[in-house]
Amino acid sequence: MDIRPVPYDHPDAVKLDTEVQAEYHVRYGDGGDSTPMHPADFEPPNGIYLIAYDESGTPVASGGWRVQDANGEGNLDGDAELKRMFVIEQMRGRGLARRILAALEADARAAGRLRMVLETGTKQPEAIALYTSSGYEPCEKFGFYRFHEDSRCYAKVL
Repeated sequence: MDIRPVPYDHPDAVKLDTEVQAEYHVRYGDGGDSTPMHPADFEPPNGIYLIAYDESGTPVASGGWRVQDANGEGNLDGDAELKRMFVIEQMRGRGLARRILAALEADARAAGRLRMVLETGTKQPEAIALYTSSGYEPCEKFGFYRFHEDSRCYAKVL
């Protein structure tokens, strides 16, 4: 497996983002995740976006982090926000999400971020299991979906 940084607007990133949005639609019945995001959010040193490629060069998993500091949406100074963690269905259960998560945490730590935070939903139990088994703990809600009942927020000190 080859995990490498790509721009958030890279064609492979756009392809995987389209797939994760479709999955959100199936699970939540709405138009997907409407959190505002821009390619510049994931440009080092203020973030990074990673894609895992299989042996044939096919993009199979993704994830990124972006800088967040104290704001009116509940973030704290030093936060790195995890976004768009996704593994295509046929590659799940192989540890790809854990590998990407570990790489993102290491990169955010190296960039001086103090805490990794994320928002997920109650209809993504496998995501919640991944994060809690990786040391994430529930935290005060933040971000675009902080007032939604299905939203769950987690944090981990880096």
